[in-house]
Amino acid sequence: MPLPPRLPKKAKRSSRWRSQAHLNFIRSFHCAVPGCQGMPIEAAHVRNGSGAGMGEKPSDHFAVPLCRDHHSQQHTIGEVTFWENYATASGQTVDRLIDELRRASPKAREIREAING
Repeated sequence: MPLPPRLPKKAKRSSRWRSQAHLNFIRSFHCAVPGCQGMPIEAAHVRNGSGAGMGEKPSDHFAVPLCRDHHSQQHTIGEVTFWENYATASGQTVDRLIDELRRASPKAREIREAING
């Protein structure tokens, strides 16, 4: 008996907004964790609220500046816990931080267009 037909592969996610210029802008800040002076700074992508699925990286406008140690901690303890701790320490949510970075970005217009589609 022959094998049944194969299922079609899902299309790769092409809607992810990418910008090296925006990521360089993110890396130009100190670590977002209050009082941290750690280096080097990395553009840490935030999955919460990004719409990215498992194994998918969020669009670059969901990136925030974290030092290498805090970026590692974000992945180790989990995003929900990490960003709850951030909100307690900073008095603002990660969503607000992302919004402020988007507005200040040299790619702000492109980000608005990507979000508003």
